[in-house]
Amino acid sequence: MLPPVARQIATTVRLKDCYLLRQERRWASGGAPPSWRPAAILDEWVQREARPISLRQLTFFGRTLTEDRLLSSANYVRTELPTRLAHRLRDMQTLPYVVVTNPNMSHVYELYYKAFETLRRVREIKTVDDNDRYCNIITETLQEHLTVIPKLAMGVIECQSLMKPEETDKFMNTMLRSRISRRVIAEQHLALTETFHSPWHFPDAKQPQEPSADFVGDVFPKCNVKEVVEECSQRARTLAREAFGSACRLPEVNLQGHLNATFLYILSHLQYIVGEILRNSIEAVVERWRHLPGHPAPVEVLICEAPQHVIIRISDQGGGIPKDVLPNLWSFGKGPRSHIHLENFVRVPKMAATMQELKPSPTSTGGSAPVANDWRRPVDGSLSSLTYRPPDLRLGMGLPMSRVYAEYWAGSLELHSLEGYGVDTFLTISKLGNKNEQLSTRASMDAV
Repeated sequence: MLPPVARQIATTVRLKDCYLLRQERRWASGGAPPSWRPAAILDEWVQREARPISLRQLTFFGRTLTEDRLLSSANYVRTELPTRLAHRLRDMQTLPYVVVTNPNMSHVYELYYKAFETLRRVREIKTVDDNDRYCNIITETLQEHLTVIPKLAMGVIECQSLMKPEETDKFMNTMLRSRISRRVIAEQHLALTETFHSPWHFPDAKQPQEPSADFVGDVFPKCNVKEVVEECSQRARTLAREAFGSACRLPEVNLQGHLNATFLYILSHLQYIVGEILRNSIEAVVERWRHLPGHPAPVEVLICEAPQHVIIRISDQGGGIPKDVLPNLWSFGKGPRSHIHLENFVRVPKMAATMQELKPSPTSTGGSAPVANDWRRPVDGSLSSLTYRPPDLRLGMGLPMSRVYAEYWAGSLELHSLEGYGVDTFLTISKLGNKNEQLSTRASMDAV
């Protein structure tokens, strides 16, 4: 019998041979071979450094928006998108061969390579008409990439035995953080373009009264934690009622602390993080009090405003996190319930910029999956679509994804579980808007 290392090598060779045979047949029938190996053009883009941007810089383009600022924003996005895509393509090329040939991983690779080839060919944007054409390209790309998160997640779960867990989570964290960064700058520019074409952005125009007028693109200078918690808790309670029935006893959500704290932030990011935490807390309390008398213990939210940060503590008495789940709480692909998560992802063919914007496929609920946001989208898209998420749909990515969002703008998300009692979750946000986006490390020039 062959030793374990030899058996592993032999298995990899057989898988590689089978894959190459399938590809040769596909190429013989007219299909094009995939671009697995690095090309000179990709090497050139990988050598470029991404230029991170802060929330304050994002708002700079939008305040007193002029044609020159709009075109400056467009050309920044024009060079950044292919650069950031090139780094992620190189990351995928350095994965084990058997992982990259996974159908779901291969799907993401082909999407990224197509987008890279399209976006790198866009020439300097010199006019508003050039910008409008570029916005159409961005919008189409965002629509096509709605399948990225489900495919990545399924690929990671299917390949969890082929990579070390820490390597898998590092890869997934890098891919998601980079995806957020691309969508932030792309959607911010689409929002600025919408503002530029609106009749009210000129100096002499009468300002509208709708809430969206306070936004600078997608950035909201007046994010109020109290308002976000109240809205998200209402939606989370609605979901819990749908999941457990109208007769279930729901906990109250109590707020205390600095209730007037406001700061510069992307509202949809804050809504996503707070929404995920509150949903977990409320549902845990409901499940625990099914077997206990009296009214459920409330979920306590404490808001603390410091000179440079806002800290949000969300405490529940839902019994804590089970021992078998806790070690893999922040993992994207490993855990005792990964097989359930894989089955659920099959029901979610597409995801938009936040995971709250999803529905199961029409075969499971009679609904339809959401489409990507075009330029003229509602500002509160992620919160308004929270109710589209079925109560029984567990994907295992809520907390890991929330941490990626929190750390993206130099914040943090920590969780402390007291078994048999409850959970304390601490969300720290940098409130000054002067921290650059926390991008992933530049990809290595070496590929396997």
